[in-house]
Amino acid sequence: MSNANDSAKSRSTDVKYLVTQEGFSEEIQQSNLFHKFNAKVPARFVLYFLSCSGFLVSFMMRNDINIALVAMTAKNSTRLTEIFQTNESATLSSALASGDTFDWSPTVKSVIGGSFFVCYVLSQVVGGVAAQHFGTKHVFGWSQFATAFGSLCIPFAADLHYSVVIAIRCIQGFASGLTWPAMYAVVGYWIPLSERSRFMSSFQGFSIGIGLTYVICGFIIDNFSWRYAFFTTGSLGMLWCFLWYMLAYNTPHEHPRITDEELEYIEMNIGVEVKESVGMKVPWKCIFTSLPVWAISITTFGRIWIHYVFIFYGPSFMTNILKFPFQANGFLSGMPFICSYLSSVVFCCIADKMVLKEVMSLTNIRKLFTAFSQIIPGILIFSIGYINNIVVLLIIWFIAVTYITASYAGAMANIVDIAPNLAGQVLAFCQTIHMSASFLSPLAGGFIVTSEPSL
Repeated sequence: MSNANDSAKSRSTDVKYLVTQEGFSEEIQQSNLFHKFNAKVPARFVLYFLSCSGFLVSFMMRNDINIALVAMTAKNSTRLTEIFQTNESATLSSALASGDTFDWSPTVKSVIGGSFFVCYVLSQVVGGVAAQHFGTKHVFGWSQFATAFGSLCIPFAADLHYSVVIAIRCIQGFASGLTWPAMYAVVGYWIPLSERSRFMSSFQGFSIGIGLTYVICGFIIDNFSWRYAFFTTGSLGMLWCFLWYMLAYNTPHEHPRITDEELEYIEMNIGVEVKESVGMKVPWKCIFTSLPVWAISITTFGRIWIHYVFIFYGPSFMTNILKFPFQANGFLSGMPFICSYLSSVVFCCIADKMVLKEVMSLTNIRKLFTAFSQIIPGILIFSIGYINNIVVLLIIWFIAVTYITASYAGAMANIVDIAPNLAGQVLAFCQTIHMSASFLSPLAGGFIVTSEPSL
């Protein structure tokens, strides 16, 4: 009897051992699968994807109102009245008849557009400080969540009063202002110098975001209602927040799935000053008195002013002056921004190759691409109001918008060059100055353009 029990125990132990071995074998196989996946898809690439898609969604939520305002205030547009009378758009016609539009003046619309950026500028330094204390993951994630929630609320706010819309846009602006310093803060920890320009092209996800906003919202407004434009962008923002919290990490050391090879590569190729900067006190006085920082800030102010002429007044110009319906307006307003992402990748790849081959000094490379991003668009924008041929006008419009993105191989990349360990804080200071153009440009336009259908 004793021998039988011993035999049964032995068999039981053997079974448990086999099960344990099988489980261990499965664990090894899963580990190998993860290792193979991570080897093929580096953590830096995932960060690039999150950065690019994050700015894409952020700028969709930021700019949805630019084209939606044209439909929300349709009563003020001579062209739209003609459309309704000729039944070119049954949906917009019924929207007008049902009182789904508002009698807001051009000045009120410019304040709605500009209110976002007043608070956006005010939150820049807060974003730099918050990123240092709480990490990019939390700051970027919560700022996106607040912006998405605001987009979902705007249709209901518009029914109450335009002042409620302005209040929500202010909250969105403050939250969105945290994103850039937070993302810049993580670059120094993750991206070696030889890859920096290419990674900076991920920030150009905002160009795709602007372009997609006009294309998608133009289609939605033309076929459904301007309200669904906000519901769409807000929902996309919420979905992105889920992906961000699942996949984003502040530093390579925190990442649970990064390979040893990639971690070692990053460690070998980032500066010592970045490694030693964790927890350091931010030298704000040095930042405030730095001539290179002021040079970046003031130079970029001009680029932002031009950019927001295209972003904010582009859809209005397309409808009121060039007489395009909403769907065509969305496509033509958006495509230059979508293609400008591709141009930014090209500019940044060329810049990285020039750095590797030492074609010229790093400083001169940054200056060269800064010149491309500002001088060419600056000259071209002069001509837009004087060209009668629509095809030529659209070509010039396209070239001007695409060349603006060269800045991300120029002045914007230079922020990380001069302060890789404090890039978020330096960007916060720079954006406080140059992003003021993002609300001054629409406000100036609102006071200058008192009759929107007039060239």
